[in-house]
Amino acid sequence: MSSVGHTMRFRLLDKITELHVGRSITATKRLDADEDYLKDHFPKFPVMPGVLMLEAMFQASAWLVRVTDDFEHPFVLLQEARSVKYASFLAPDQVLTVLAEVSKHEPNTTKLKVSGTVDGVLAVSGRLVLERFKLSDRYPHNGSVDAWTRHTQREELAKLWNHTK
Repeated sequence: MSSVGHTMRFRLLDKITELHVGRSITATKRLDADEDYLKDHFPKFPVMPGVLMLEAMFQASAWLVRVTDDFEHPFVLLQEARSVKYASFLAPDQVLTVLAEVSKHEPNTTKLKVSGTVDGVLAVSGRLVLERFKLSDRYPHNGSVDAWTRHTQREELAKLWNHTK
């Protein structure tokens, strides 16, 4: 990320399918055969790198945290990834279904149990600790960045989650 308010280059979720504020989120990612990193990552056996599966679980978890706090703390960072286990691959044209469930929501951190399945089979699981904050609490002169970030995140969420169904 070149700047604090910059959007993620790789959005590793296609859509949020369920969101229960303060409790859980389910999101999906379909692996397209033409994704850039597949050309370099095991070119003869293209699979989603494990670190990107972890990133997809983090991104889903971050959306849950932001919505739970009504975007009060627009910045969400991965503080810890614990007990991450990889059990299966995600190949092109398969869908990773990510589930994140809040286990503890504290003033500045949220602990979550996360998993990713492919065709109902566990592919990855673990526990995440996310830190959340307002930039203005750390750098008072950057207060306007919080409002701008909240706005852009709400726009991004609208692309991922159609909650008016």
